[in-house]
Amino acid sequence: MEMESERQMEGWETPKRVECRIPAVLPCPPPPKKKSPAGAYGKRRAPPKNGYFHPPDLEAFFALAPRREASCA
Repeated sequence: MEMESERQMEGWETPKRVECRIPAVLPCPPPPKKKSPAGAYGKRRAPPKNGYFHPPDLEAFFALAPRREASCA
């Protein structure tokens, strides 16, 4: 009984029960495994039937527009 009164006089105490304790630190999981590059680069595609790129007619693209005369009014 004397111990109880001493504890009450001292103030608050940290709980010591197992369910109140901070759990032990668990080890980190392993890093993710690298994906195999064979899946991404293993197959080659056939070239397109119409070719890769067909540029527009460059002569028509750079054709000069007719000049307009400045009007002096």
